[in-house]
Amino acid sequence: MNLQQSGEPDPGHAGAGKHSGLAALRYSHTMMISHPLLVIVEPKGRYMRSIFPTILLALFLPGFVFAQYDVSGKVVAHENGQPLTGANVTVENKSFGATTDLNGEFSLSDIEKDTYTFRISFVGYRTKTRQVDVKEDRELRFTLKNKATMTSEVLVEATRAADETPATTTKISREEIEQQNFGKDMPYLLNQAPSVVSTSDAGAGVGYTGMRIRGSDLSRTNVTINGIPLNDAESQRVFFVNIPDFASSTENIQIQRGVGTSTNGAGAFGATINIQSEQLAKEPYGELNNSVGYLPSKEHESWIGTPFGRNKGPELNHPFNTVKHTARFGTGLINDRFAVEGRLSKIASDGYIDRAKSNLGSFYLSGGYYGNQTIVKAITFGGKEKTYQAWYGVPEDSLSTNRTYNSAGRYTDANGNTRFYENETDNYQQNHYQLHASHQFSPVLSANGALHYTYGRGYFEQYRDEASLPFHSIRPVTTGSDTISKSDLIRRRWLDNDFYGFTFSADYQPLTALNLTFGGAWNNYEGAHFGNVIRVRHAGKSEIRNRFYNNDAVKNNFNIYGKINHRPLDNLTIFGDLQYRKVAYEIWGRDIDERSISQKHIHHFFNPKVGAQYDINERHRAYAYLGIANREPTRSDYIDSPNGQTPKPERLHNLEAGYRYKHPYFTVKANYFYMNYKDQLVKTGELNDVGTPIRTNVANSYRTGIEVQGAVNLMERLTWNANVTYSINKIRNFENVNYVYDEQFNLVTVKRETLETTDIAFSPSIVGASHLTISPLNWLDLSFNSKYVGEQYLDNTSNENRKIDDYFVNNLQLDFTLKDIL
Repeated sequence: MNLQQSGEPDPGHAGAGKHSGLAALRYSHTMMISHPLLVIVEPKGRYMRSIFPTILLALFLPGFVFAQYDVSGKVVAHENGQPLTGANVTVENKSFGATTDLNGEFSLSDIEKDTYTFRISFVGYRTKTRQVDVKEDRELRFTLKNKATMTSEVLVEATRAADETPATTTKISREEIEQQNFGKDMPYLLNQAPSVVSTSDAGAGVGYTGMRIRGSDLSRTNVTINGIPLNDAESQRVFFVNIPDFASSTENIQIQRGVGTSTNGAGAFGATINIQSEQLAKEPYGELNNSVGYLPSKEHESWIGTPFGRNKGPELNHPFNTVKHTARFGTGLINDRFAVEGRLSKIASDGYIDRAKSNLGSFYLSGGYYGNQTIVKAITFGGKEKTYQAWYGVPEDSLSTNRTYNSAGRYTDANGNTRFYENETDNYQQNHYQLHASHQFSPVLSANGALHYTYGRGYFEQYRDEASLPFHSIRPVTTGSDTISKSDLIRRRWLDNDFYGFTFSADYQPLTALNLTFGGAWNNYEGAHFGNVIRVRHAGKSEIRNRFYNNDAVKNNFNIYGKINHRPLDNLTIFGDLQYRKVAYEIWGRDIDERSISQKHIHHFFNPKVGAQYDINERHRAYAYLGIANREPTRSDYIDSPNGQTPKPERLHNLEAGYRYKHPYFTVKANYFYMNYKDQLVKTGELNDVGTPIRTNVANSYRTGIEVQGAVNLMERLTWNANVTYSINKIRNFENVNYVYDEQFNLVTVKRETLETTDIAFSPSIVGASHLTISPLNWLDLSFNSKYVGEQYLDNTSNENRKIDDYFVNNLQLDFTLKDIL
């Protein structure tokens, strides 16, 4: 019997075309049978008896015998995402396999329905195995880690969210950092990330800077470098000015928004920023990097001088004069085992605000042993800064007439003229030391440990006219019948601290679909706060460098956590995370206003997190996350608490739900967040004497919103990345306190009012960013960066008179690379 197709099926007629006899069987890997098999044939005796078994076989045999599929995929390097050509793809206990092509891709055909264990290997890289359930055509992606550098990334893996973890994350690569690194501080290099708002005291992005993520500032953001806490133990803030140009020694940064996964150090109440220092470069290198910036503007005068000598006269301000010099080197891998890398940096800026100069220096040095299963790496880095104080802000009534006005250092000379003290500066030095060790005990078990020590010491200098001598522990001066109890003086307020401890983690993966992480940290902080007078106009016979206030603090922090990532189905991951954290904090002594601030607090916190991620297919992914975080008050919250109340710890319930669609030409991510606070510490709008906002607990408050990100290749040489956040940030039943003073600044009365629902201070409802890049030539890139920040209130009253208007900033950047010119 000859079954032969004589014509193509009519696409408009259910596949019934012209055929002689019975149409031929057509089979595809999607297990569909061509419609010609449904042609009705008139029975003709023995012919019919022979054709019916054939029809039955044609209809049912494919479901039992011919259920076969295609499995294709790609193998890339973990470090840079580059395809690995020639990688071996084998299937355990099977005779078939493949080798990746020039694009790192492979393909296996006619695979029967079953569960297989794929094994991917490549010279110099760690072998990876994965169980794959084949019940349809599959597209897979495998990422291999370089054996020589595998533990450089392992140092931070325990405190990061893995790709399969259901968390809201953004990763910034080294290339993205370098594109913006012209001397500005780290918050400005992260300014294009979703929900980020960066600020600068000096106005030029150099010196003291800050950032808020979803309206939460750096005191609520957990920051680590190689898993080591960077947040100051007492204020919980991060001062990137103390390690200027660390971006030049950064490999990549992961930002987790919301509670995120468990990490070391301060509690994450807005975000987690996990910084990894630069990885090993296999080849030796040397680099000189210089940036110069200048903005022509109208010159204006700022009279500076010293109250005890000759005035220097007017200083001409040229805003934004900024220079950055960086020198880097690396030995490459010596004898396939050892490497040393280093950096020196110098940054100087005039700032935008009057006299807000910055003079910064920093260094970085690392040396390590890199084995196949073991790495030992020593890292030291630090910085020294001198910045003119600019943290008081610009008065509202000066914004329209003199928006660069800076009140710091202001005094009146003997002739009644307004002058500014030339050395009203902040001076601080901080050195960090880290020793890391990592070992791969077996293909399923690895462990990491680190020791760390940070030493910081510095002061800020202040001129005070007509200051009380007894207040500064100086006896009044008697001249004849007169007693002088007030005098002009210069004082320094010191901070001297040590921070040390250790971290540890272990990663265990007994099954391809199961990953367990266990870790923790212990650290101890010892800080001394004191002040002395270095010069006084009328000192008499008193010693002037005696301490006029002195207090000390010790803070001990211990945490331990366990994490699990389990994949019960090939496209479903379930995540669990539980952390216990203990904080013991003690302060003793007297503050600058002579009041005792001695107190002791101990807190026990449990922080659970759960979530799930579902890969609908290769293009669609959805996740959901629920986490709880607790956080202790800061030093300022304790010693500056309004009305002498003891502040309460904060608690946050965080819900995240997100979706991602990935197309070959564009990617879209969208997520919803709800952050419900109990006893959140919010800013009252007041500042203490060093510019730190004073905060108070509110019983109920929340942040909720939507974040959307998109990336698209508009054409071969044109790409666009953008993100936008819309959020609602509210306090329920907020009690506002107004202090009413007379003309001599004597307190007259205190007025209280309850606001049913009001906006949280410094929390814009809309934040957006855009990055458009066109590359007309291989050596030329033109980028157009935009940032929009909606209106935000200075306090929690939603008062239109206490509001910062929205703003929209655009930057045009040209990057060109000249090679082979030396």
